[in-house]
Amino acid sequence: MKCFLCPRQCGIDREAKTGFCGLGEKMRIARIAPHLWEEPPVSGTRGTGAVFFSGCTLRCVYCQNSEISHLNTGRDFTPRELAESLKRLVDAGMQTVSFITGTPFVPQILSALEIYRPPVPLVWNSSGYETVETLRLLENVMDVYLPDLKHYTARMGRVCAGAPDYFAAASAAVREMCRQTGSPVYNGEGIMLRGTLIRHLILPSLTGESMKLLTWIRDELPEGTPVSLMRQYIPCNGVSVPGLTRRVTDEEYRRVRDHMLLLDLPGFLQEPDSADRDFIPVFNREESFI
Repeated sequence: MKCFLCPRQCGIDREAKTGFCGLGEKMRIARIAPHLWEEPPVSGTRGTGAVFFSGCTLRCVYCQNSEISHLNTGRDFTPRELAESLKRLVDAGMQTVSFITGTPFVPQILSALEIYRPPVPLVWNSSGYETVETLRLLENVMDVYLPDLKHYTARMGRVCAGAPDYFAAASAAVREMCRQTGSPVYNGEGIMLRGTLIRHLILPSLTGESMKLLTWIRDELPEGTPVSLMRQYIPCNGVSVPGLTRRVTDEEYRRVRDHMLLLDLPGFLQEPDSADRDFIPVFNREESFI
């Protein structure tokens, strides 16, 4: 079957060859394990059961997970094997289960969830570079959406992510996510049971783009949509794009943070010590799989 799952719309028959994402038909996963470093409504106190899928529909020059997103490191899983792993995550006490960059494998994920659906909130953690059509396959399946909203201009989408249409696609996708989930709903422990939480990573030299994206969220999305403002950027993947070869300065962070506060956007502000390679997960090792 020809693949049109992502905005690339490459139409490749992935049973015979790989698409833009570099992936064939078999579901490839690089890590299935507890993860404590997501936002509080996702990780809680015991963690989210994080399933990191190999491959990505973007080509971010600064990607900290390039081992899996660019090189497709991982192991092949059947839907039944994934379902069994999801059961082990729940048995380990995870408060949510997160599907991370799973877009190329939506049909296989849905098959796994027909075998076993965890009795905890299911989180779709993605780059935001999605099609509305694919997201509608996930309606009433995923409880929480955790999309990135990365770039505002076509130029920076092209230079940074290899996708000049990034904002056009992501803005439509985020609107669809908000439509599906409605206003955020939390339980007594602060875990998000339903809702959309938008992540934005501040990039060095690009605070103007950050401010435009935050303003767009305030103006275009339902009131109360929470934002996670991240300052964890470190130069990775041998990035050589001028301006991206250093960390975010305190002044840059304050400028974007103050704009978010001025807009009165609810959400989360990341601590400075999050910009550390120690927070990058270990992939495709024995300890990477529960």
